[in-house]
Amino acid sequence: MSLPGDELTDAQLERYARHVILDEVGEEGQLTLLQSKVLVVGAGGLGSPVLLYLAAAGIGKLGIVDFDVVDMTNLQRQIIHTTDDVGDAKVTSAVEKVEALNPDIEITGHRERLSAGNALDLLSGYDLIVDGSDNFTSRYLVNDACYLLKKPLVTAALVRFEGQLTTFRAYEDGNPCYRCVFPTPPDSSLVPRCDTVGIFGSIAGVLGTMQATEVLKELLGLGSSLVGQLILYDALDQTMRKIRVKRDPACALCGESPTITGIEA
Repeated sequence: MSLPGDELTDAQLERYARHVILDEVGEEGQLTLLQSKVLVVGAGGLGSPVLLYLAAAGIGKLGIVDFDVVDMTNLQRQIIHTTDDVGDAKVTSAVEKVEALNPDIEITGHRERLSAGNALDLLSGYDLIVDGSDNFTSRYLVNDACYLLKKPLVTAALVRFEGQLTTFRAYEDGNPCYRCVFPTPPDSSLVPRCDTVGIFGSIAGVLGTMQATEVLKELLGLGSSLVGQLILYDALDQTMRKIRVKRDPACALCGESPTITGIEA
């Protein structure tokens, strides 16, 4: 790995040439990416394109948190894994693919199940967090940890032919957190899961690449942020709409009288 210095090396100028010639990025922006640290929670449907595109973009330090192993049913959408990886730890498989794609960066696999006991520790070493998890417990844990650690969070979710995407910086005045939008997790028996209702595989690619785009924008300060806005995507109608989401004054985490002051599962 070539550690970023004050200027790009000749090899880096060649690898990232199409970024560098963008006025909005340039050499300075590419150096910013090479000096950035991003943690991706989940090496599945969303995490796969996120990791590949962030690695290709030159994020200097990438982390992956996932406790699962590759299953044959994952391969329909989790494109970072191959048939040969079935049975292997997802973090191991993902690290191998990222290293092959871009040896210019550092990649760390955390084969751990995210919990109230380790969330703060895992997230604290990174500048920005990407949530590609597939369960509400992890989403609330990541949200709460990001709020307490003052880390920006880019999160997405998928089901069947639909997806949603937003960015949270709830530690800044007036911005909502995940709990403002979804105050409490739904009954687990009512939550649709990919293994019971299915998922149109390419949806993961659509939302995952959009997540990666928002991460790069956040790190570089480009364009309009999705903070305070939620994108809703419907593949069957090929429609995308954006709705405004606001901070809830009664939010248990970031509201006027919070009842959550630490990490809860």
